[in-house]
Amino acid sequence: MKVLFIGDIVGKPGREAVGLVLPSLKEKENIEFVIANGENSAGGFGITPNVAEEIFSFGVDTITLGNHTWDRKEVKEIIDDPRIIRPANYPRDVPGHGYSIFITPNKIKLAVVCIMGRVYMQNLDCPFRVLDDIIDKISQETNNIIVDVHAEITSEKQSIGWFLDGKVSAVIGTHTHVMTADERLLPLGTAYITDCGITGSFDSVIGIKKELALKKFILQMPVKFEIAEENVVLQSVIIDIDESTGKARSIRRHIEFLGNL
Repeated sequence: MKVLFIGDIVGKPGREAVGLVLPSLKEKENIEFVIANGENSAGGFGITPNVAEEIFSFGVDTITLGNHTWDRKEVKEIIDDPRIIRPANYPRDVPGHGYSIFITPNKIKLAVVCIMGRVYMQNLDCPFRVLDDIIDKISQETNNIIVDVHAEITSEKQSIGWFLDGKVSAVIGTHTHVMTADERLLPLGTAYITDCGITGSFDSVIGIKKELALKKFILQMPVKFEIAEENVVLQSVIIDIDESTGKARSIRRHIEFLGNL
């Protein structure tokens, strides 16, 4: 079973890239299930019902979120949709789902989990302990499990990768919008990459107009960020999973440059 994980969709350029690339990519690569991180998909911050529906219409099966989950008040209208997965380590009474179990077109059960790191992020519940509890529950139904680790620093992501090796099919890092080149199979069969990258403007600072980011850093004054639109790219990984064991056979990066849309 092949699963496509699309790196953080940033604004309208990122959404347009998904719409242009995904239908043919699914057919060419025989992709059975598509996950996309969409926490920056609405104007660069958060997600709305209309934006979520647009992303689903392109062929994405589930959208994971992160620290910008609550940036748009409209998210309350869709947060209980099981296809929308917010970080699982929010407090117990927070609405929404930290994981969902899906049935693929080939009748395979596949679980998708989202967890958020704590270093330089919100002080949420311990991701390691939360993952321990969740994976124990999910494993009673399926061994095919993809975990989106939405975290700032590489050491925390790598630690979670090693912690979950052999327990899940793949650990995919998101949040920094910079794709890493460390994709690998860990010794016990878990596919891993520290960050899946960006789907949006490549000629930007993590999706923001570079001149605005420079102004912010140089002047140290408040700047209203705007989404960059130049040289759009879709960054993703394709994970091949042995659905009988839940172990990954391979993981590889897939990048498509689309220019100015």
